[in-house]
Amino acid sequence: MARTSFSVMAAAVAVVLAGCGAVPSANVAAGRCGAGFETFERDTLYFGRAIPSGGQVTDAEWTAFLDETVTPAFPLGLTVIDAAGQWRGMQGDVVRERSKLIVLVHPHSEKDDAAIGRIVAAYRVRFAQEAVLQERQAVCVRL
Repeated sequence: MARTSFSVMAAAVAVVLAGCGAVPSANVAAGRCGAGFETFERDTLYFGRAIPSGGQVTDAEWTAFLDETVTPAFPLGLTVIDAAGQWRGMQGDVVRERSKLIVLVHPHSEKDDAAIGRIVAAYRVRFAQEAVLQERQAVCVRL
């Protein structure tokens, strides 16, 4: 995605999510979870599979990326979701593509923030992507 398109899309997503019940309450954001819960972060990363020069990120290429880049950074676990995404491209056309979402639930740390940054950068370089959308929410977790 183009930087401008990404910024517009990110702002639109933020506005839409502001009205959703899934947005964390002030108590979660302030770190006040109920008894037996801990405050964690949930990062959802949105990976488009269309390659700008043509073609798609194959299932084998995705699995290799997951195994080589994502799993070593978050070995305790993660969730991968198949999705169909769309966004407005630089030419103004709606681009539809197969996508993968990765959901990471983790304690807040600079180490995890840096790991997520490396995952996003690696995907962008490896598959010539303009952007990877990252969504973050504070959540209460009981392990």
